[in-house]
Amino acid sequence: MEERSIFLNLSPLDHRYLLANRELFESLSLYLSEEAGVRYSLRCEVELLLALMEEREGGRPEAEVLSELQKLPELIPPEEIYREEAKTHHNIRALVNVLKTHVPVRYRPLVHLGATSADILETSAALRIRDAVREVILPRAIDLVSRLCGIAEQEAKTPQIGRTHGQHAVPITFGFAVAEYVSRLGKSVERMERKSADLRGKLSGAVGAYNALSLVAADPGKLEKRFLHGLGLEPSEHSTQIAEPEHLLELLLEVNTAFGILANLADDLRNLQRTEIGEVREHFSSSQVGSSTMPQKRNPWNSEHVKSLWKAFAPRIVSFCMDQISEHQRDLTNSASSRFVADYLAGFAAALNRMGAVLASLEVDRERMLANLRSTGGFVAAEPLYILLSLAGEADAHEAVRRLTLEAEKSGKPLADVLKESGAYPKLKDLGTPAGKGGSLGPGLGASVDDLLDSPETYAGLAAAKAARLARLYRKKMNAVSKRLTGGK
Repeated sequence: MEERSIFLNLSPLDHRYLLANRELFESLSLYLSEEAGVRYSLRCEVELLLALMEEREGGRPEAEVLSELQKLPELIPPEEIYREEAKTHHNIRALVNVLKTHVPVRYRPLVHLGATSADILETSAALRIRDAVREVILPRAIDLVSRLCGIAEQEAKTPQIGRTHGQHAVPITFGFAVAEYVSRLGKSVERMERKSADLRGKLSGAVGAYNALSLVAADPGKLEKRFLHGLGLEPSEHSTQIAEPEHLLELLLEVNTAFGILANLADDLRNLQRTEIGEVREHFSSSQVGSSTMPQKRNPWNSEHVKSLWKAFAPRIVSFCMDQISEHQRDLTNSASSRFVADYLAGFAAALNRMGAVLASLEVDRERMLANLRSTGGFVAAEPLYILLSLAGEADAHEAVRRLTLEAEKSGKPLADVLKESGAYPKLKDLGTPAGKGGSLGPGLGASVDDLLDSPETYAGLAAAKAARLARLYRKKMNAVSKRLTGGK
């Protein structure tokens, strides 16, 4: 095997991101590398050979021969096949020629019999992508959702200002903000698990009509199922020379959805690290440098990295959508573009890795969150004041409170002071729930309007409860997905 420096590689996945994700990429290489492609194709050819033995000879070979055949995908070196391909200029024909030299002479006529190259390549690709997603990517996605669940639970009651259009809105909790991503990414993980389990293979020949297999088997469809079931796959309901592309496309679209959710989370965390907000911070090691000229810089580079990966890889979904189209029973306009599915999955996995690192050591500044919430002079209490004033009988309460906010803004006084100087205050002073009968203003609020004005963070609705509920729910859901991935173990 040729040895060369990784720094001579052209793709940043193969040098810069390899160094940052070595264990991850080595795991993915078991399924998505060129060597894995050869190994999986050999596995398909061996399984086809065994299916043909059952069809033509009434059963599989004796245990010793069977064991030797099943070991071949791991024993035949890819270099041997590539040397043969230099002669044949055809990858599957080269693989078949080499495989024949490794099986007993009596079985050689059955190798690849009745199959076309796409039968092997389509089935191999389905297996490789299925295994990469289920063995490497989904476990990391599940771990990420679980980390989010932990933060949502821990910060369920941590007051934070809600923001819409980049402006202060009404109070929430940080746990509630994180629970958004628990729910969104959790659902996407469930969909990825279902779609990865539904990738399809084929053994239906050059145009999908079982022409060649009709000469080999009494029931070509039954032989196809036997072959695919041996690999843990179902057949495409209708195949041409290729399997129906929608099964793979739907999985890739779902991965793209999850990628976008990661980018959205990264963007939110990056913005919360702005100097003027400063509510969270990524871990920054003692030896880490944020700027080559500004020694004080502590940049949110990991969150930015996740969004940047999304920008680089998400547009590739357009090519995968274009690969859905193949002229008549097949053309080769996807021969180059489909090869980049491996890069795309690696990019998504790298983003999962990086976001996992961010969440594992995320620092939450609860005091800064509360200070930011209270920083606008009580304006965040405008909504509850308008609603309470309406309940007190004010016909146009919204307009009355709007004018109070304008006056507070113009005078520079806190909204509470302006309210107390207005004619609206007496109507609210003794308001309770139910209206006029004493008690608290509402769930989570104080017993009076003064309590609300002093502690506007209490006006957080069901934020804390919902954060805790979603965290509990998606812990259970992720545990269920993990069990399905491991066969219930």
